[in-house]
Amino acid sequence: MLPQFSITGNGGGNADEFAWMFRSGGPFSTIVGGVTQPIFEGGTLLHTKRAADAALKQAAAQYQSTVITAYQNVADTLHASLSDAEALAADVEAENSAKVTYDLTRRQMEVGYVNYLALLSAETAYNQALLTRVQAQAIRYGDSIALFQALGGGWWNRKELAAR
Repeated sequence: MLPQFSITGNGGGNADEFAWMFRSGGPFSTIVGGVTQPIFEGGTLLHTKRAADAALKQAAAQYQSTVITAYQNVADTLHASLSDAEALAADVEAENSAKVTYDLTRRQMEVGYVNYLALLSAETAYNQALLTRVQAQAIRYGDSIALFQALGGGWWNRKELAAR
């Protein structure tokens, strides 16, 4: 869109007779300048500029969308982590209660207060609570991994750290 400037210089001499070529003051220099400006481009320069501006706006919007998505992923992962931490705490408490019930039922069976079916029922409840707690703990570990991924993850695979 801007004009192009060109400057050309020439050093040399000119003489009408052979003897004048070597006289002092005979050689001379010329400097010629030129300016060109596109006039009839049919709006090509204007539309090229508009396309570049639109591409810049598109890249900015795409970057903004990527950043918002990244923040949303981190927020979702943190929320899931907190929710699963509460569930894990409840499952640990349920496991502890089931363990106490199982131990009491086992003691009661030893002294003859309850039958073997009651002991099996208490043991099944305890094992189910234990399994539920282990599953909740696995989900919590998965949340930790998801949080590392949402925060960028992969920092341990960088080449700078491998070179050290």
